[in-house]
Amino acid sequence: MHFTKMHGCGNDYVYCDITKGNPIADPGAAAIYVSDRHFGIGSDGLILIAPSEIADVRMIMYNADGSEGAMCGNGIRCVGKYAYDHGLVKNTEIDVETASGIKHLTLFPGADGKIEKATVDMGEAITDCRKIPVTHPDNEMIDQPIEVAGQIFKATCVSMGNPHCVVFRDEDVREMDLAKIGPSFENHPIFPKRVNTEFVNVIDRAHVRMRVWERGSGETLACGTGACAVTVACVLNGKTENTIDIELLGGHLSITYDQASGHVIMTGPATEVFSGDIEIPENITEDDVKIYTPAK
Repeated sequence: MHFTKMHGCGNDYVYCDITKGNPIADPGAAAIYVSDRHFGIGSDGLILIAPSEIADVRMIMYNADGSEGAMCGNGIRCVGKYAYDHGLVKNTEIDVETASGIKHLTLFPGADGKIEKATVDMGEAITDCRKIPVTHPDNEMIDQPIEVAGQIFKATCVSMGNPHCVVFRDEDVREMDLAKIGPSFENHPIFPKRVNTEFVNVIDRAHVRMRVWERGSGETLACGTGACAVTVACVLNGKTENTIDIELLGGHLSITYDQASGHVIMTGPATEVFSGDIEIPENITEDDVKIYTPAK
């Protein structure tokens, strides 16, 4: 399998171009295999760049645990970069098909002609509990208490094509033990499809800091959809302006929440690290690669 390793703010994936044929029999198993940072390439998952009948290209993503994801904000910027840099598209305005619908990208080339950053219309933020989904008696869950691991947190739930639980904290989120609390949020019974959880410090009206625990991947250095959900939660709770800078462990994203349309616009970098070839064992299945995943 020929691959390209890319990242957006440190949220790194292995990318495989399957527009001319798919060499991967079981992409879920392949995702586990390549994502392992000791025995594989090392990544937060696997993203396939596929042909599309309704857009310029199609993005198919798999988390590090082999589960298929619906959307990745950092990943889609890198898909746009790959498609332009490798000649799959010729324009800097492109559409990418995802499991969460078609997303429009504006690509920004650098001095060398290769894409350095991208702006993505991430679509409409969803706060309807039934659509997120979250099991809650109200139509929306905004600044509502949730008991997790014996503690009470105030949470705001948003979907950006995948479910997010945003938790504002007074304590410095950089000091939190996410490996301890993250899984309890991810697998909480009120989230029937699990959840991504963002822990947030509001620095001022234009600047917040966040850490994220992603379902299926654990803590990552950045999460584009999570940053979008955080912006929506900030605005809905009156904590910031509609456009904010979000500081993540891996870098910064600029996010705007347009309340009139409900759409969220994200701008951030896309970086290629290296390319290569890796042999995926023939007929590999998820059971074959469990040894590559350390016991939790």
